[in-house]
Amino acid sequence: MKSAVRAEGIEYAYPDGTRALDGVSFDICGGERVAFVGANGAGKSTLLLTLNGILRCDGLVSIHGVTVQEKNMKDIRRMVGIVFENPDDQLFCPTVLDDVMFGPLNMGLSRKDSAAKAQKALADVGLCGLGGKSPFHLSHGQKKRVAMATTLSMDCQVLALDEPTSGLDPKGGKEMIKLMGSLGGTLIVATHDFGLVRDLCSRVIILSNGKKAAEGTPSAMLSDSALLEEHGLA
Repeated sequence: MKSAVRAEGIEYAYPDGTRALDGVSFDICGGERVAFVGANGAGKSTLLLTLNGILRCDGLVSIHGVTVQEKNMKDIRRMVGIVFENPDDQLFCPTVLDDVMFGPLNMGLSRKDSAAKAQKALADVGLCGLGGKSPFHLSHGQKKRVAMATTLSMDCQVLALDEPTSGLDPKGGKEMIKLMGSLGGTLIVATHDFGLVRDLCSRVIILSNGKKAAEGTPSAMLSDSALLEEHGLA
């Protein structure tokens, strides 16, 4: 299958000198669902932020053959949607509908067309009828769904989610996994939730200290207790 996301030797260091990514390479096919797992500080969140240029790394990242660089940024951000771990970092408008319309409006769509896309995205995440509410009056689980809708309204081909089940109770976590399973396109997830990995993903990549430590199927990776313990995941 054709590559959707490719990384070749990507490296990133924060201003204080902390090396978050150290020569990571991978190739994800269109429609594939891949989980990145690792202990806190392994580089998972940083990696997601390089996929649409929020963080600029050394090495090469390309999305459907388009290199992540300044001249291509508008196209890249049309293709890659990032959903942050904390939805409060993503929601800032007076109403839910305004938040979900924000992306399409900034891509040049009319208000009417943007509203139509936003309403469809809210329906896709099970939040019909909440467009007029303030996002700050929603539950944590509802906020996570609205944050996801802000990317779905952009018709992104690649969806990257950072800890999508964190802060959710078991029922909410199962509902989120079911919702993610209903989505099309390419799905990349940074998570500690092994239930999500087993139920949703076809491949697992373990990150450790900014490096790719191992990859394989969920059954192979998650049944290897020695491997998990070695990388702080037991």
